[in-house]
Amino acid sequence: MAIRGRDDGLMEAPMNPLPKVVWLLALPMIVIELVLSLAGRGVIGGPAGIGWRVDAIQMVAFSPKLMRWMVENGIWPLEPLLRLVAYPFVHVNLTHAVMVVVMLLALGKMVGEIFRWWAVLAVFFGSAIGGALVYAAIPVITLPLVGGYPAIYGLIGAFTFLIWVRLAGTGTTQFRAFTMIGFLLGAQLVFGLLFGGGPEWVADLAGFAVGFALSFVVSPGGIARVRARLRQR
Repeated sequence: MAIRGRDDGLMEAPMNPLPKVVWLLALPMIVIELVLSLAGRGVIGGPAGIGWRVDAIQMVAFSPKLMRWMVENGIWPLEPLLRLVAYPFVHVNLTHAVMVVVMLLALGKMVGEIFRWWAVLAVFFGSAIGGALVYAAIPVITLPLVGGYPAIYGLIGAFTFLIWVRLAGTGTTQFRAFTMIGFLLGAQLVFGLLFGGGPEWVADLAGFAVGFALSFVVSPGGIARVRARLRQR
């Protein structure tokens, strides 16, 4: 069974406008990065502006150590919990932000033309939360998590789901749907070996898995499709 959007394909003409929900997610990232980049160059904020990025990261970064402490003690302060949905909107530098925004616009368009607006939000924030929680579940990880990649990988998971369903309808092997995530993880591994990297890939991979799994539920006819596939087994 193939998933259809507003037309007969997964993607429309490249000049079609982006879904509004994609702009809802992208604009805060763009505005925040614009302010932080200008402040870092001394254009706004004066001498104090140079430290705005550090302040912003400290304000929203997700702390795996704090999350583990909360779980162990059963204490749930609101501010650390809000970081689960805030950390994707602040980035460590301009390049980081540009890469996330570009991928958000591209993947958001492809997924948002099939999924409803609330489903896109569910995948984005669900993947951000799921990626962070898996990241915190590994005791040896202590570095804070910041930036939108876990949520973006969730959208990659949703797009993979769309390709996976389409391939199922053509009789083609569905493993081809995972080509994109395989390529990205391979490139990330090579980059990490060459230039050094942190454990953020754990959150990225978890975000992908959450996005793919959520798509079974939030995609058009998702629950009915899962039930139909279970009956076939």
